[in-house]
Amino acid sequence: MPSLNTLNARYDILFEPIKIGPVTMKNRFYQVPHCNGLGYARPQSLAAMRGIKAEGGWGAVCTEEVEIHPSSEISPYIEGRLWDKSDIPAHQLMTSAVHEHGAIAGIELVHNGFHAPNRTSRLAPMAPSPMPVDAYDPVHARAMDLTDIKNFRKWYRQAALNAREAGYDIIYVYAGHCMTTLMHFMLERFNHRNDHYGGSLKNRVRLTREVISEVKEAVGDDCAIAFRFAVDELMGKHGMTSEGEAQEVVGLLAELPDLWDVNISGWSHDSSTARFEPIEGYQEKYTSFVKSLTTKPVVGVGRFTSPDAMVSQIKRGVLDLIGAARPSIADPFLPNKIAQGRIDEIRECIGCNICVSGDNLSVPIRCTQNPTMGEEWRRKWHPEKIAPRASDSSVLVVGAGPSGLEAALQLANRGYQVTLAEAEKDLGGRATKESQLPGLSSYARVRDYRVNLLSQMANVEIYKDSSLDRDAILDFGFPHVLLATGSHWRRDGTGRYHQYPIPGLDTMPSFTPDDIMNGENPTGHIVIFDDDHYYMGGVLAEKLINAGNKVTLVTPAAKVSAWSEYTLEQEKIQAKLINLGVELITNQAISHVTENKIELSCTYTGKTKSIQGDSLLLVTARHTNDTLFHQLESDPDRLNQAGIKTLEVIGDAYSPGSLASAVYYGHLAARCLEGESWDAALFEGERPGLIS
Repeated sequence: MPSLNTLNARYDILFEPIKIGPVTMKNRFYQVPHCNGLGYARPQSLAAMRGIKAEGGWGAVCTEEVEIHPSSEISPYIEGRLWDKSDIPAHQLMTSAVHEHGAIAGIELVHNGFHAPNRTSRLAPMAPSPMPVDAYDPVHARAMDLTDIKNFRKWYRQAALNAREAGYDIIYVYAGHCMTTLMHFMLERFNHRNDHYGGSLKNRVRLTREVISEVKEAVGDDCAIAFRFAVDELMGKHGMTSEGEAQEVVGLLAELPDLWDVNISGWSHDSSTARFEPIEGYQEKYTSFVKSLTTKPVVGVGRFTSPDAMVSQIKRGVLDLIGAARPSIADPFLPNKIAQGRIDEIRECIGCNICVSGDNLSVPIRCTQNPTMGEEWRRKWHPEKIAPRASDSSVLVVGAGPSGLEAALQLANRGYQVTLAEAEKDLGGRATKESQLPGLSSYARVRDYRVNLLSQMANVEIYKDSSLDRDAILDFGFPHVLLATGSHWRRDGTGRYHQYPIPGLDTMPSFTPDDIMNGENPTGHIVIFDDDHYYMGGVLAEKLINAGNKVTLVTPAAKVSAWSEYTLEQEKIQAKLINLGVELITNQAISHVTENKIELSCTYTGKTKSIQGDSLLLVTARHTNDTLFHQLESDPDRLNQAGIKTLEVIGDAYSPGSLASAVYYGHLAARCLEGESWDAALFEGERPGLIS
């Protein structure tokens, strides 16, 4: 066939049509099911987000997990729902959006078993055997009797029929991530039954076989049946392993589904951050056996962004379809860019899991690399399109960190003449500096993607080593000025726990993350006070102990890097620090410092104790670098005389936050320049209607 790739025919294999049961995908790019915080609550936003991916070239676009019955509702998390026919119209929004661009739509039907406490429905959770629910709720799941099992099978079958009516082409039977009734039945540690659904592996797989068979009988003439299965739980002999029972499961079910979707469990392993799984295709060592046991197509994941890695997976017989969740979030147009020979324009996923935090917090999905993610319907943002400039005016962007780079890129895409001035010799700001820390090298992609495109644009001028003061900006006479001057870490200990400086800091050498990232190297016994609770405290502890120092990390929280629970990293961070020998002190705050003695106070009782240390590293709060902004705005007459119509502060200089937040504010400022206010689209949010 003729090459679909305009520059390199070796990628043609990625664009071959693939038959899955009764349906055909136009290519091998498969957006696997992923959660997103939109779900049943925001169907318009969900449909627009999935539709953009279909427009971007993904051959198949799937839902998140979709609950099939109120006995499996996982509130407060906002997933999909297909409890009955009344949910069909919402799903039709998505299937229509996906079909419009020639892709096929898949739905991941799920019953969560004892993983769902049923906080809203208040129905008793169910499991293979009686056990507490998989949460701290004071609730137990009851053992499913044969009537429950019969009903369960009916629910699955009816949900499949409803899914077909909603327009889905692929219907999932889901047994992955240790979150589903079917996987609970498979696992001996949960299944203590002595009937024909328990005991031997063949018996424990029986319910899965029945469900796949009955779903296939119900809709298999029209829809492909996919089976999602976690082949390894990374628990050794205590769980499913790819060298043990998983091979038997695949052998027992080999030809039954039309598609095998294979991954690892739990979710924190399957969607591991780049900090802990930096290598593309990291799941291959677990999933590669599956194709040898079935003739059906196999899809798998591994945070694939390189087309060469994708081709390798297919040619070596590891996978038939390239599965992606996070890479499809970072760049919904990844397939089209490969097809068009625009590989250097791919927004590569950095593996930070800020997208996952949206689901865990029950809010709309977001992405560090792709600030339009989750805003496709509400703000009508498109990842590859932006409104043209409103005038012939030029724009000065001061600061080339994540926010300044994004603002400059999008303003240039709009057609403005952009001048980007950076005070330091390197571009990228905090993205560059943080990428030098242990496990964060992928953060450089935030800089590299934008710098690569900006450097090729005729309407962009970039100046490094160009520190601008108020007079210089006024003298230039740019009509529009955006200040992306960043933030700095505070030195006085003020943060979440302390709203005042910690007394005695002048008696001990004290440092901030900025000092460490700028090359300072404290020695001896270093005490880190982490009141930030995200990744920075743990990363710096790792860096300092690897340099040969003794490190103690103190935090007011009950665990280290507490917010990273939402990015699926917390347990891994704490385990790594323990294994490295970092002393961890939780539920304690630094109350006073005297020479080499640090006084701690219990966050619950106020009782105090002292520890020794040679220096203190404060990871508390950040302060905006907005002095230049205030100097300029304080003299409106001079602004007018200089012809400055727009003066805005953006990114961390506006409000310190995550990398994703910095990029988002840069994008927002560029979209809104000479247009609507920043918050205008918020009033178009989806609202549930009232039914009389």
